[in-house]
Amino acid sequence: MFRKVLLAGLLAVTSVPAMAAGAPYTTADTTIGTLVDDAAAKAVIDKHMPGFSTNPQLEMAKAMTLKQIQGFAPDMIKDEVLAKIDVDLAKLPAKP
Repeated sequence: MFRKVLLAGLLAVTSVPAMAAGAPYTTADTTIGTLVDDAAAKAVIDKHMPGFSTNPQLEMAKAMTLKQIQGFAPDMIKDEVLAKIDVDLAKLPAKP
């Protein structure tokens, strides 16, 4: 039973929906790894969550989205912050 629950949890974390080509990044659909690998997206995150990209725990969260990690830190990652990040991410040039 525990194995099934653990496997289901891992699949939920790693099964992030694929975005259409050229679609803007979002806090709900784009992995943190993808965001921090893009200098412009990383700057957006650091603007709204200073120090996020230099946090030593970042490596553990790269396969997750910001929306997913919100459940672990709801007091630090509020809906309003994610909404502001989404607005700024939508302004970035589309990726091919």
